[in-house]
Amino acid sequence: MKKSIFLTLSVIAIAAITMMSFNIVQQEPKPWPVPNEYKNMKNPVKADAESLQIGKMLYAKNCASCHGRSGLGDGPKARMLETFAGDFTAGYYQNQTDGEHFYKTKVGRDEMPGYDNKIPDEDIWNIVNYMRTFKK
Repeated sequence: MKKSIFLTLSVIAIAAITMMSFNIVQQEPKPWPVPNEYKNMKNPVKADAESLQIGKMLYAKNCASCHGRSGLGDGPKARMLETFAGDFTAGYYQNQTDGEHFYKTKVGRDEMPGYDNKIPDEDIWNIVNYMRTFKK
């Protein structure tokens, strides 16, 4: 009897760990098409000290809870998401244009909220500038 309970609990524990690790290991999010008008858009905000300071403050307020303080997708709310929040230090993120990041932040999709009517465009660009500092 003890062996069967132990075996059952072991199988449940292994299954739970496997499911959790799948969510953690998932590195690249599903494709997110961006219209060319945004993809080719140039960032009008210079990534200077002021922009980075504003971007850091806005990122901490609006993004870090899911994306993590260092952009690794490990914020406190990330565990509650059905999909991986994304790793902003990774090549798949850093290789995208500023316009792509602007669009994704502005419009959102699925669990990622859109900030179109919540954050002015200039401040979204400041956030994009700050997120570029996560590059490895």
